[in-house]
Amino acid sequence: MSSAASFVPTPLLLSDSARTQLKALVEEEGNRALKLRVYVTGGGCSGFQYGFDFADNVSDDDTLIEFDDASLVVDPLSYQYLVGSTVDYEEGLAGARFRVENPNASSTCGCGASFMV
Repeated sequence: MSSAASFVPTPLLLSDSARTQLKALVEEEGNRALKLRVYVTGGGCSGFQYGFDFADNVSDDDTLIEFDDASLVVDPLSYQYLVGSTVDYEEGLAGARFRVENPNASSTCGCGASFMV
C-alpha cells in the first residue's frame, strides 16, 4: 500500500531580506517567541491596507507559518487576502519597511501600502 504525500502550498512566503531583518529584530528584542504578524485592514487609498506587528502569542484561529529561523502569524480574516503573497523587506530613500507583494491585488496605491482585490 503506497501513500502519496499531498503538497500544500505555503500560504505566505518570506523573502530572504525579510527573513534576515525579522531574525535580527527578534534577536535585538531578546525574545525568540516573537513572530511577525501580517494583517489586512479596511482603509488606505485603494480600499485595504497592510499592517505589521510583532506578536509573541498565537490565537487558536491564527495561521502560524514557520520558516527555519522566522515565523509569520496571520489572522483568519486577513488570510484570504494574503494567500500566495510574499512578505519582503526593503530599504530605500523612503526608509525601511516590510511590504507585501500580493498577486491577488487588482490594483495598489503608489506607495504599495494599500490595495484592492
